[in-house]
Amino acid sequence: MKTGRRFSLESLSKTGAQRLAEARPGDAASCSIGMAARSRRPPHSKLEGVLMMTAHQLLLSVASVAATLIFVSHTAHAGAPTEELRGHVDQVIKILQRSDLQGDSKTTERRMAVRKVANDIFDFPETAKRSLGRHWQARTPAEREEFTRLFADLLEHAYIGRIEQYSGENVNYIGESVEGDQATIRTKILTKQGSQVPIDYRMLRQGDHWRVYDVIIEGVSLTANYRTQFNKIIQTSSFEDLVAKLKAKEFSPEGAKGKQG
Repeated sequence: MKTGRRFSLESLSKTGAQRLAEARPGDAASCSIGMAARSRRPPHSKLEGVLMMTAHQLLLSVASVAATLIFVSHTAHAGAPTEELRGHVDQVIKILQRSDLQGDSKTTERRMAVRKVANDIFDFPETAKRSLGRHWQARTPAEREEFTRLFADLLEHAYIGRIEQYSGENVNYIGESVEGDQATIRTKILTKQGSQVPIDYRMLRQGDHWRVYDVIIEGVSLTANYRTQFNKIIQTSSFEDLVAKLKAKEFSPEGAKGKQG
């Protein structure tokens, strides 16, 4: 059974000349041949490079790789729906932070600017259809068009009103889940008081773009909330009464104002 050579830290620290001087006379030739052979090797082979690395260098290399993996994982998590939504939300935030659009006297102008962005990111026909639920199928094309227009105005007002409350706050994008042509983007607004307000966006893929069809604010779906209200009015009164209430702006995210039939 062959025995491997043992090296001490002392022997590794000695130079080749010191080891040659300490060698026995009969070993001089073999030492010279061995050194000559090593001199013909590439100055830094992969094995020698690894052996020459200090513990500190190894730790730095591992830390660097780990940091790279973490960065790649975080970047890959933000897909097309998140990036498209982020772009529009950033536009809204910039509008709300404009110094020339501050104050009650600028409310109409400010909301018109936000509405232009909302029209690009919201799928109002899909949102209107979902909010009307099973009653959508019974409506004529003209009724659907009018309802969609009125509901878009209602939803914009509700969404913009809530977003205005958090003007100047930080928005964190904390997750994205995609199933086919549908995606849910989870965000949190960090308020100046230190609280967190969760706002989720449900999106649909339309060609090369993703558009929002529902917003869940603090666990409350705007679409589902309105669907409950609309269904109650239609069942206790009529679709025509619902349209009249929409025109009179008798709704809020928390519930319709006044009597509902």
